[in-house]
Amino acid sequence: MESQTQDKFELEGREFILLGTAHVSESSIEEVVRVIEEQNPDVIAVELDEKRYQSIEDPDAWKNMDIIKVLKEKQGFLLLANVVLSSYQNKMGGKSGIKPGQEMVAAVNMARELGLEKILVDRPLSITMRRAWAKTPSSERFRLLSYLCSSAFSKVEMSSEDIEKLKETNEMDTMLQELSETFPVAKEVLIDERDRYIASKIWNSNGKKVLAVIGAGHMRGVKTYLEQMADDEMLSDVSEIETVPEKSKASKFAAWFIPALIVGLIAYGFVIGGKEKGAELLSSWVLWNGILAGIGAIIAGAHIVTILVSVLGAPLTSLCPFIGIGFVSGAVQALIKKPTVKDIENLQNDSSSVKGFYRNRILRVLLVFFLSSIGSSIGTFVGGASFVSIFSKIFNGQ
Repeated sequence: MESQTQDKFELEGREFILLGTAHVSESSIEEVVRVIEEQNPDVIAVELDEKRYQSIEDPDAWKNMDIIKVLKEKQGFLLLANVVLSSYQNKMGGKSGIKPGQEMVAAVNMARELGLEKILVDRPLSITMRRAWAKTPSSERFRLLSYLCSSAFSKVEMSSEDIEKLKETNEMDTMLQELSETFPVAKEVLIDERDRYIASKIWNSNGKKVLAVIGAGHMRGVKTYLEQMADDEMLSDVSEIETVPEKSKASKFAAWFIPALIVGLIAYGFVIGGKEKGAELLSSWVLWNGILAGIGAIIAGAHIVTILVSVLGAPLTSLCPFIGIGFVSGAVQALIKKPTVKDIENLQNDSSSVKGFYRNRILRVLLVFFLSSIGSSIGTFVGGASFVSIFSKIFNGQ
């Protein structure tokens, strides 16, 4: 059996049913309930991870989020990306009133109601996001976040017809092709790796008849991997994509070498160029880092104290591998303008507009973190580049 939303096939004497859904589709919810009742599977596989499942069971648990702890654990960029992705999905379901993932909730409820075994087959979101971030080149990271933000703030609203088209293979193929061309690394982690991970969990389940409720965009990839696993069971071992890749030796070396080089060049400037040229090198580094980080904080609407901390702290944190100015400025902003329960409750709604980002204190902290980090990064590049001009003057005796 094969249709736009269902694919039923047998492998190694087992029956698999893939049910493709759109995460904000009312008809997907109805179809999940109907197909489970009709097929009566042994196991229901659901495209959720443990944390997202727990959020379904306890929807208020996320309100205990500690924004400073998030920044301290270097999860600021990941939280920002998660927020804008959630905002985009919420906007898609806005007109229909369907919250993202309600068809997964329906599948979980049906498994409970019918006494069927339920398995969670998606990779933990934190692992997926961290792998995507770690594997994306530094030069592409800000562009990726900008792309996500522009999608979240887009004024275009999807009709019910548009949402239903998301379940059609040709529509999904077009979207995934666009993603793979624009951000091939992100597509590999967000789609390809998860296809394999989901397939492995389905393959390793105990059921003779497994019904998997998954996003329509994963149907083709998951089926392909299941067929490959039938030929080579070693493919079902996904341990290498269950962890965040460690930084390369070159990256670790650069994290220490570049700051040491900057300090060494400034010191060398004092030695060969005297106090005047040495001071010019030092001031160039301090001013470019501090001013641009401060401008980032200003654009984010930071408190005046946070702006000053960004200006004064960026020249130092840009030379320290352990801490970035984003954490410092974000933490100061959070301490001065403490997020309230209302900010947490309105997080999803506020993240759908630029105005909401400035109104919500948690989102404002993320803006301060993000924009001051960008400012300091640009300042590091420009400040370092200015050394070439200064040393040129030194060697030319000017």
